[in-house]
Amino acid sequence: MEKLYASFDEAVSDIFDGAVVMVSGFGGTGGTAQKLLLALRNHGAKDLTIVSNTAGLASLLGFGTLPGHTAIDVGTLIDNDQVIKVIASYPVSPSPSKINSFESYFRKGKMELELVPQGTLVERIRAGGAGIPAFFTPTGVGTQLSEGKETREFDGKQHILEHALKSDFALVKGYKADTLGNLTYKGTSQNFGAVMVRSTGISIVEVDQVVNIGEIDPHLVHTPALFVDRIVTL
Repeated sequence: MEKLYASFDEAVSDIFDGAVVMVSGFGGTGGTAQKLLLALRNHGAKDLTIVSNTAGLASLLGFGTLPGHTAIDVGTLIDNDQVIKVIASYPVSPSPSKINSFESYFRKGKMELELVPQGTLVERIRAGGAGIPAFFTPTGVGTQLSEGKETREFDGKQHILEHALKSDFALVKGYKADTLGNLTYKGTSQNFGAVMVRSTGISIVEVDQVVNIGEIDPHLVHTPALFVDRIVTL
């Protein structure tokens, strides 16, 4: 199976309206597949559900820009009216006086939010890739995050039921890939990318470089080729 794609536009060309798309990265553009997101914006798929740690901070914080472009992150898709729902841990701006695009849309009732604690978010994604449909966690018990969810007591403590997350596509930033698809990550791209590629239908990975098979030390392979469908290099 040929995994190397000639362009970012080609790699995202079949993302359809209404798709669930996971986007790796921590905050702003850190660990985010910026060129894949730019290609998805240009592609124009609508009514997307985005699963990501944040919902767009780059333009507010002013970092991580690509040459000739403004900063690219999930907020780029929101600004282009492509997103109808966000599943995230930190969707709003750190400054109450400088709101991001998501918050503006949300306040107007134009976007849905599913707020998930960060540890729960990554575990829900991991569970999706591990074939675990749901799990109990004490995180969020007694808060608004537990409203409407099943609760159960374990070892004298209340836990709430959380369901696994899966997606149609995942846009992930890697550091290096070989031509077979084995991946290594670097910096903040390590946080969500490795679990997202395991819990999606099609994983699309943007990497800094592609090397020949055998050039990545097996001990440094963070994601085996089995979980990688498409690779595009800068």
